[in-house]
Amino acid sequence: MRRESVWNVVTDDDRAKIEVLSMEYRKYLDAAKTEREAVELTERMAIANGFVRLEELERLAQEDPGIELKGRRGYIKNKEKNILLFIIGSRPLRDGFRMIGSHVDSPRLDLKPNPIVEKEKLTILKTHYYGGIKKYHFANVPLALHGVLFRRDGSMLKISIGEDGDDPVFTVNDLLVHLAQKEQYERKMPEVIKGEELNILFSSIPEKGPSAKDKVKHMALRILHERYGIEEEDFVSSEIEAVPAGKSRNVGIDSSMIGAYGQDDRICAFSSIEAIMSLGVPEYTSLAFLADKEETHSEGNTAMQSNFFPWAISRLLALQGEHSNLSVMDALMRSKALSSDVGAALNPTFPKVHEENNAPRIGNGIYIQKYSGTRGKYEASDANAEFISEVRKIFNDNGIVWQTGEMGKVDEGGGGTIAKYMARLGMEVLDAGPALISMHSCFEISSKADLWMTVRAYRAFYEAT
Repeated sequence: MRRESVWNVVTDDDRAKIEVLSMEYRKYLDAAKTEREAVELTERMAIANGFVRLEELERLAQEDPGIELKGRRGYIKNKEKNILLFIIGSRPLRDGFRMIGSHVDSPRLDLKPNPIVEKEKLTILKTHYYGGIKKYHFANVPLALHGVLFRRDGSMLKISIGEDGDDPVFTVNDLLVHLAQKEQYERKMPEVIKGEELNILFSSIPEKGPSAKDKVKHMALRILHERYGIEEEDFVSSEIEAVPAGKSRNVGIDSSMIGAYGQDDRICAFSSIEAIMSLGVPEYTSLAFLADKEETHSEGNTAMQSNFFPWAISRLLALQGEHSNLSVMDALMRSKALSSDVGAALNPTFPKVHEENNAPRIGNGIYIQKYSGTRGKYEASDANAEFISEVRKIFNDNGIVWQTGEMGKVDEGGGGTIAKYMARLGMEVLDAGPALISMHSCFEISSKADLWMTVRAYRAFYEAT
């Protein structure tokens, strides 16, 4: 199949639009380093574009049972880490919907429940890595702390330390090269930095006064209490994530690429938000679903496997006067969706892990993937050829530059998305999103052209009849 660079088909006017879109996307990345921050920002964007809480639509419908719901914009939020945006279509929801599902969690370091430890007259924060990472990626890079903490009295403290210019940053210390010969060089790559060595340097000033144990830790706890009202026990009721500090950057002498943490999968989340917010009144109800916990196999009550999504569909059907379980199943079985996740772009330094004819390239448009999984397609959602044909026609009819392939050679590795959990509900599902270089690293690389084409592709999918 012929491959085509998006840059070869766009006009000068398109290039200007690509730059504007890329700047907005970079703002989203910089402001949304965690799933909570992504959901909070998405909610603000939704409200600014006429979306209201589902409860408000339910109230209006109760006050006026004959109210016109077609074209109404709304959202449902789940525990601050998962959100569903919707626009009610001209056809009944029971006829099915069009959905784009992405995720807003990313690999990171989470603080342990008892994180603060004094060791060798320094305090460190103990962490537990989240998702699939090369652990050495998180050593010797500036880190910021983001999250929430609930104090003894139940009050919540939002935490973001390390992003502003005057903020301190944090770091995981590696071993200096001069002393690494025996301690580290003989290790295999996955253990160059071990999980229990992902310790964040936190403080070094001891508390003044009579000799006592853990004086540096006591000083750190005093600072936390004086500045933030935090007690050591409060960390038990916290979700604090260590993520790469700093802003996204343009990459390349031509500034054609974007480098940043968290593009898997916030490039897809942003693209689906942009697409749904640009719609008028669609024929089929349009949904943009931003899930949590994809990086840990979608377990938990904010993940794609939870009951939140079918519950949300039940409420939307009830808004239209449909209350039966059969209505829910009809809506799900008649629906079509894109699992909006990133692909593994061919890396020019490591091309051998790919089968060249089935490897996506950055800059070549949105990437569709019939199946993911590992080895013999284990744990994969294998999209039906009929549905791929539909999506292919939508993209071709709308001038979308697209490509297809697999995640690397057979038996080389593999990965998964939320597609299989969406498919489990009965809907037609196909993976579709931009490809990244250095996925799951602290500085993932995307193409601005692919971002633009992905937004266009998602909008075309929403608008297709």
